[in-house]
Parts: sequence; structure tokens; C-alpha cells
Amino acid sequence: MSDTRPLSIAIGADHRGSEAARRLATMLGEQGHTCRLVGACTGGNGTDAPCDYPEPAYHVAKLVASGAVDRGILICGTGIGMSIAANKVKGVRAAVVHDELTANLSRSHNDANVLCVSADLLGLTLIEKIAEVWLGTDFAGGRHQRRVDKIKMIEDGIDPASAN
Repeated sequence: MSDTRPLSIAIGADHRGSEAARRLATMLGEQGHTCRLVGACTGGNGTDAPCDYPEPAYHVAKLVASGAVDRGILICGTGIGMSIAANKVKGVRAAVVHDELTANLSRSHNDANVLCVSADLLGLTLIEKIAEVWLGTDFAGGRHQRRVDKIKMIEDGIDPASAN
């Protein structure tokens, strides 16, 4: 856990995660990161109308996959829908994270580049701590690189067992 450089981060949310997304962007900005709120549900008008999670998931995932931002954070009711949608974008490894341990492992073992969290189940204090751990954890590489490479093979329609 040693990545301390400022990062560019795209943050998206559906209506259930919009308040947490805005507050997280403010906190991370105060820590020196550049945060970009993405999607209609993160506008800050206080009366967020319902919006569908695949839309912010797609936009954040595209920014990450293209290299326009270093990482992405998605917040919805459970984090599950965001993860499913974001993982459809080639080059994205979105992980649903529930605590500091899974935040660390999703980065150190899986090189997750999009963090998905639950606004309904975690609360803002835990979401903030999870984001800090996740953003501060480096990918360990080594034996884990082989596994991430196999994920890339799946994205390309190749059986990962053919790498053995």
C-alpha cells in the first residue's frame, strides 16, 4: 500500500449514490486528487431524479479504459449493478468492495481500476475509508499479473487455459 501520487478519478452514481459521490469527490479533492463527477445523478441539485446505473457505469468505465482518468469509482444501492455494467467495457476491472480488506485485495491482487460500492449498506464514513485504501494500494504484480493477463484473454474471446 504505497501509491500516494495524486490521481485523476471519475466518480459516477445513480440516484441512490449521488450524495455519497458528491461528498467523496470533495474529500478526495481535498487530498489532492482530481475528481470528475460523471452523469446526471451527480449534479448536486439536491433533488436527484432517478437515473439508471448502467449510464454512469458506462461513462466512468469508458474514461478509465481510454486512459482519460487513472481510476473510477461508482456508487449505487449495492454496487453490484454498477460492477456488472462497468465490466462490460473492455479494459475495465470493476470490483464490488465492502470493507478495507476487499479494497486492498481488489487492487493488490486484481489490479481493479474501478471501485464499486454500496451507498445503502456501507455509509459515507466507510465508503471514504474504502476509497482511501483502494486509491493508496498498488498492484502487487508477480503471480497476480498472470491472472490479470488471463482476464484480458477472456476479453479477447480467448480461453485462458490456453496460456498454461
